[in-house]
Amino acid sequence: MYQAATTRYDQMVYNRVGDSGLKLSAIGLGLWNNFGSVDSLANQKAIVHQAFDLGVTYFDLANNYGPEPGSAETNFGQILASDLRAYRDELVIASKAGYVMWQGPYGNWGSRKSIIASADQSLQRTGLDYFDIFYSHRPDPETPIEETALALDQLVRAGKTLYVGISNYSGAQTKVIAAIFKELKTPFIIHQPRYNMFNRQIELDLLPELAAVHKGAVSFSSLCQGLLTDKYLHGVPVNSRANKATIPFLHPAQVAQTLATVKALNEVAQARQQSLAQMALAWNLRQPAIASVLIGASRPEQVVNNVQALAHLDFTATELEQIETILAKQPPIDWQAS
Repeated sequence: MYQAATTRYDQMVYNRVGDSGLKLSAIGLGLWNNFGSVDSLANQKAIVHQAFDLGVTYFDLANNYGPEPGSAETNFGQILASDLRAYRDELVIASKAGYVMWQGPYGNWGSRKSIIASADQSLQRTGLDYFDIFYSHRPDPETPIEETALALDQLVRAGKTLYVGISNYSGAQTKVIAAIFKELKTPFIIHQPRYNMFNRQIELDLLPELAAVHKGAVSFSSLCQGLLTDKYLHGVPVNSRANKATIPFLHPAQVAQTLATVKALNEVAQARQQSLAQMALAWNLRQPAIASVLIGASRPEQVVNNVQALAHLDFTATELEQIETILAKQPPIDWQAS
């Protein structure tokens, strides 16, 4: 029977989410990949156990994570039931609705119908009574933003989630929905944007807005699907994510486009006595609004290595200038490359 390490809180950093009362582990475990029906449940358990043993308390799901869609929630629910039920009050478990999940007009986007139904299904799959955070996964261009906000508010009032968040919303959209939540007194505390050294759009609009409304963030794609690691320094491994046609957002062409930049960044990381991945995670956490950075893992050792980023979160002005100089030389990346 699994028993969590008694030292699990000794080294982890916990950051407050905006001006809310909630703190998140600075490293969160994302279950987007490697937790589906096609993946080994034993390996999933080993990854989750290792994460919690190191003080990772934030676990991030969505209704459609898999494959098959929904299977990541089902598998995590099995791990909860068998191993983590006694630790439920030590965990922050999040899920989302907004991307296509089931057939027909109600299994997608941000209508009240879709969000409420999706949350109920997610609770059933995980076996939970409530989520700690439930997100609108993306803005719906055809549904009034008030309807999406009211649906999330209803989940709180029904006891199905403690807090609500949004993901992939622009700064302007965040300003609008934050005002609605403020009027409703909904515990809206967090935004989940894509953010890493190669994807910095949120610095222009979203981060200033989060500061203005006193909300926090947790970044996903923190390592740019593996580009900001040492995995591709010497080419594209056969079993890598970039070579898996079923996984979007990363292709061999993008590895080639970023190789010179990655090598230069790796030299800065080595001078800091960190891996490139560790430095990239620390770089994200330099932003005051970012309470946590999500990592993915295909084996427990990756969790161990990534959590070690917390041993060196500070940057000198020279290091930050070196990183900016390197990134400024990066040509535009074709994110649609295939």
